[in-house]
Amino acid sequence: MDSRTRSFSNCDRLEILETVGGGICAIVQEMPAQAAFFDLDRTLLSGSSAPAINEAMFEVGLTSRLDLPGQGFMLGAYKLFGETVPSMLLARAAAWTARGKQVGQVRQAAELAADRMERDVLPYARSLIGLHKDAGRQVVLATTTPEVLVSPLAERLGFDGVVATRWAVAPDRHGVDRFTGGLDGGFVWSIGKLLAVRRWAAASSLDMSQSWAYSDSIYDLPLLEAVGHPAAVNPDLRLLAAASLRRWPVLHLDAPAGVPKALGVEPLDLVKLLSPRTAFPYARFDISGLENIPHEGPAIVVANHRSYFDVVALGRAVFEAGRRPRGMAKKELFDAPVIGTLFRAAGAICVDRDAGAGQALEEAEQALRAGELLVLTPQGTIPRGAAFFDPALKGKTGAARLAAAVGAPVIPLGLWGTEDVWPRSSRLPHVTQVLHPPVVTVRAGPPVEGLTGEDIASDTEKIMAAISRQLPPEASIPRIPSAEELARTIPANVDPAGVDPASME
Repeated sequence: MDSRTRSFSNCDRLEILETVGGGICAIVQEMPAQAAFFDLDRTLLSGSSAPAINEAMFEVGLTSRLDLPGQGFMLGAYKLFGETVPSMLLARAAAWTARGKQVGQVRQAAELAADRMERDVLPYARSLIGLHKDAGRQVVLATTTPEVLVSPLAERLGFDGVVATRWAVAPDRHGVDRFTGGLDGGFVWSIGKLLAVRRWAAASSLDMSQSWAYSDSIYDLPLLEAVGHPAAVNPDLRLLAAASLRRWPVLHLDAPAGVPKALGVEPLDLVKLLSPRTAFPYARFDISGLENIPHEGPAIVVANHRSYFDVVALGRAVFEAGRRPRGMAKKELFDAPVIGTLFRAAGAICVDRDAGAGQALEEAEQALRAGELLVLTPQGTIPRGAAFFDPALKGKTGAARLAAAVGAPVIPLGLWGTEDVWPRSSRLPHVTQVLHPPVVTVRAGPPVEGLTGEDIASDTEKIMAAISRQLPPEASIPRIPSAEELARTIPANVDPAGVDPASME
């Protein structure tokens, strides 16, 4: 692959802004004299930087109290509605409240604040910053928050520059630098931010029309309109309307690309709410071992594949463990008019089998590094014919490769009975079985042990063996299936009359 081009998926060839984050499906090409400008609060961070800064200022003795009057109300309003003129007036007045404070002490507080703010950086923000850096672009933090308070965080995130409000400094009679209560330059907000960014771009010989900008606020509309590649990130309602009219990309860096969100809720949250066990009266769930699924952080859940109903069983298990399941789906499903949209909205990863699994695995790595829980069925497809009844599960190496690359735990799940709800030979589940619903068993085991990452084939065998241990005893007993049982493993679109099921794999 050309060093200037980095491909992230087979499902699309889109501009970076349309597809950043988890589930990245993009080609990023290096072009000269470009930059990417990032807002901070509600863009790179999940909320406001103010609590972390206030707490750090209190710790180093620069403020006499941790919680300022009305702070809770203001932060709650900010989280819901974004920037307002009153909140920015308070931010403008912050320079006066810093009057007389030692620059060194404020810098000490900034380092402490960076520790806290770094934990609030959204999961896919680092990936997006990295994409621009890989493409040879300069990345710049453009924020109203004072430069002295955000520079340590910017350095940790790998920014090349900071465009921010600067508090004026002057030495006191002892030669100690202190803040004067004024500004060194303008207030970097709205038009002021655009002017500051233009000055920085001119000094760096950058082309604004070929650059990128990311923000959540309608007050950054001047900056967004000044660049060639604007994007609204977690936008307030006014910016969302403006971005929709202009057909700008709308991103949420706490979720994979293509996942829409409203008030922090994404489609999978609605699926969880609307699909309790009682929504499937034609199946009875027996789910256990969910304490083995990590409550947070990256994890790879692997399961055997027996039925189209496996998706429901796996989804229920992961939902009940308190996580969102991110899956992988073949390209043909993404190409379908309605189903493809649903898969994208759920944050699924596109797999193009004709082009190989490399790009899909890279995308899955990015999702895991963002702290997602990835659900895989290493068998790939539901086994057909005699292979369906083989006690020895055979799997592909994707899960082992991901575990080796990321270091995420691999959690084995055993599925049993899903084929009685929706056999492969049926186009629809057997929804009439409400009086005597079959039992669907889901068992989650402890993380797979002994994965070295050095022998992927051996690691895959360990993963498949761990899945087998979660299955009921009858799954390990070899037997000769009946002709009727074999026929149930044949897809509905295949004519059984012309196929020998026993020969199919």
